[in-house]
Amino acid sequence: MSDPENSENLIEHQDGRVELSEASQEALKESPLYNHDLAPVRVSERNWTTYNYVALWFSMSACIPTYMMSSGLIASGMNAWQAIFTILLGNVIVLLPILLNSHPGTKYGIPFPVFARAAYGTYGSNVPALMRAVVACGWFGIQAWIGGQALCTMFGAFIPGFSALGGNLAGHGGGEWLSFAVFWLINIAIVYKGMDLLKKVESFAAPFVLLMTFALLIWAVNHAHGLGDLLQQKSKFNNPSEFFKVFIPSLTAMIGFWATLSLNMPDFTRFGHSQKEQTIGQVLALPTAMALFSAMGVMITSAAIVIYPDAQLTELWDPVKLIGRFKEPFVVVVSMFTVALATLSVNVAANVVSPANDFANAFPRYISFKTGGLITGLVGILMQPWRLIADPSGYIFLWLQGYSGGLGAIAGVLIADYWLVRKTKLDLSSLYSVGKATWNWQSLLATALGCLLAWIGAFLPALKGLYDYGWFVGFGVAALVYVLLVPKQPLEAAN
Repeated sequence: MSDPENSENLIEHQDGRVELSEASQEALKESPLYNHDLAPVRVSERNWTTYNYVALWFSMSACIPTYMMSSGLIASGMNAWQAIFTILLGNVIVLLPILLNSHPGTKYGIPFPVFARAAYGTYGSNVPALMRAVVACGWFGIQAWIGGQALCTMFGAFIPGFSALGGNLAGHGGGEWLSFAVFWLINIAIVYKGMDLLKKVESFAAPFVLLMTFALLIWAVNHAHGLGDLLQQKSKFNNPSEFFKVFIPSLTAMIGFWATLSLNMPDFTRFGHSQKEQTIGQVLALPTAMALFSAMGVMITSAAIVIYPDAQLTELWDPVKLIGRFKEPFVVVVSMFTVALATLSVNVAANVVSPANDFANAFPRYISFKTGGLITGLVGILMQPWRLIADPSGYIFLWLQGYSGGLGAIAGVLIADYWLVRKTKLDLSSLYSVGKATWNWQSLLATALGCLLAWIGAFLPALKGLYDYGWFVGFGVAALVYVLLVPKQPLEAAN
């Protein structure tokens, strides 16, 4: 079988990046699987540098769920340092599949759903793409609700009783619903402006949010005359066995936090200036940013307990409610603008770009990136995010841990196919051609078995250990089954 990259329609650059010739790129436009948003990015347009990837991860990590992440772990019995270590370790682990799936994006300039066509078939790719999209819609709704809460608090600094305007609906005031709608519309507006505006938002948001969070930490420590006692509290576990019963599912949940991005990083690395730059940017930023922001959340909350001794702990963990206690309107506005900007940057980057491409992949001729973004926003509302985030323990142990197993199975197939079966070589043109292999039963079966074993413990208590290790089980089973099923040569779907 011929080498896919020796085809005359490919141009391979010295740095390893590949693109189609002008004639071949133009010919793709006749395919029913093509649209402008899914097309391979020309090498001349791949201009994201190390800083852009550092900024991307810092801006995506600097969000309320990261800030509050330690709270659920501490509530489950960990001390502050155990919680921060669990978060750091989870992000170091998930960094590996993120980097492995980033490579084809930079090399070929293709987004996640097009990359998935190699392993799953041109139509079969809709299975992992839509599985990923549904999770992203849930995340979009959660972040949009948080951003709306920030706007509501900001408006409330000037309009007393703003949150309760218009009465109560489903446990929330009219002002809250209005703020949610405004923030939702801002997200959709950025999607309609495209990736260039997103790049600018991420580059600005990262240093600004980091600076303002650090300023909040200084304020809290200064007013509390120290860091408080939360950092000194001991864990509630009496022995290692008790600790690991909580640590393992918690670690799986931490991996689940970015299990979505471990699949769709090609949506961003397709713009990478080089493999080296995108790799260095991600290695430097992801674990550092997540550990840093979660640690600052712990320290600020610990000091806030001293400052506001009569407040409920759940309120002090939430920076929106904490800042809402401030008396100076200007400080509240600046602080809430920071929260809204942080939430906006992570929401559009992490929760709109991928599902927008995923929905476009399902119907390329009818759904564009912009339309896909609108669908994401609407589905996000239907998933009722105010219910998803209401319970921190449910958020970690049901939402994050549950879907991580399914996404782990997809990651296992993608990585096994690209690195072990194809040896990083794809026939770029065929990814946009219906051809013969529209469905790949091997990848679908491997994914189904990975999901089955990752999720079965949620229904059979005797197998709960599999559910606790959900991401690892899904990834390992799917990768192993796929390698055993497929031939050693590249599959026909990519030739």
